[in-house]
Amino acid sequence: MSHHTRIKICGLTRPEDVQAAAAAGADALGFVFYDKSPRHVDAVQARALIADIPPFITPVGLFVNAGADEVAQVLATAPISLLQFHGDESMADCCRIAERVRRPFLRALRVKADMQSADLVEYDRQYRSSSEWFAGLLLDTFVEGYGGGGKVFDWSLIPKEIAPRLVLSGGLNAQNATEAVRRVRPWAVDVSSGVEAAKGIKDQARIEAFIGAVRAAETADSR
Repeated sequence: MSHHTRIKICGLTRPEDVQAAAAAGADALGFVFYDKSPRHVDAVQARALIADIPPFITPVGLFVNAGADEVAQVLATAPISLLQFHGDESMADCCRIAERVRRPFLRALRVKADMQSADLVEYDRQYRSSSEWFAGLLLDTFVEGYGGGGKVFDWSLIPKEIAPRLVLSGGLNAQNATEAVRRVRPWAVDVSSGVEAAKGIKDQARIEAFIGAVRAAETADSR
């Protein structure tokens, strides 16, 4: 039986995009609470968008260098189920905030060119042993600034022993998603700019094509 790769569509800002992602089969939807991002939404906007999400789709909140009070204030308004820390937060910061708000969290690791496979294994080990709220690593490509840069990193760096519990991000789109899933075999994939018509504006056809490309990898594996 082939693995069912989970799919997160991130950076949603409009009700029609939430509906398109849900209808196409997304498993998680990401909302960016970083005010310097073109995909930024505030807690009130996120609450309205999340109200359109059907059952069993996970709303994820992306934060960049936010304090515990800021995260708590967002969660008091918007029913976020999973946190994603995407800045320079220390391991202690991530664990403390997650404990404070009682939510599991993903830690985004922006993969640099000089990183080795052993670095990824050790990063995963340290987080996994430090907090019961740690849900997994999200691997993205390192770029200056924060947020996705729409660039792919070297997937061969990803060790097979941790790949099945990783979220793969960074430069994914309908053209490379099938190869990414077949080569890495991650637990989930995360896309934002790869399904956009413009920053923060998703394209229904691109969402459908991306999800179709992920499913194509699974179909090929099951033959």
